[in-house]
Amino acid sequence: MEVADGQEQSLTAAVATALVGLHKEQFGRGPTRARAHFFGADMLVCAFEDVLVPAELKLVSRGQDEAVQTARVLFQIATKDEFIATIEELVERKVRAFTSSVDPTANMLFEIFVFESDADDSEAHA
Repeated sequence: MEVADGQEQSLTAAVATALVGLHKEQFGRGPTRARAHFFGADMLVCAFEDVLVPAELKLVSRGQDEAVQTARVLFQIATKDEFIATIEELVERKVRAFTSSVDPTANMLFEIFVFESDADDSEAHA
């Protein structure tokens, strides 16, 4: 992604804000801290802190981290289209892959978006 540093900072701030809003809409509350960073030309990584809802926090306090991870995978499957559409609209690029992972103990969530490469790059990878 060829953008000036100021434009990239503005875009990553807009991405973080939009995804916090989407989390709030989809899960009833949003994270209290969010960061987004581009890595290379085709990857966007977002990190969110304080993401767990009260019931998930209770599960973690009882040693049920795996239950929270399983539930969050199901959340990702259910809301994948909304997250991808939000990113595609903001970044103006097609998302090729999206994944989300939670670390219940740290109360953090990570979302990774990989964009389709330019036509020249995709032919080289075929």
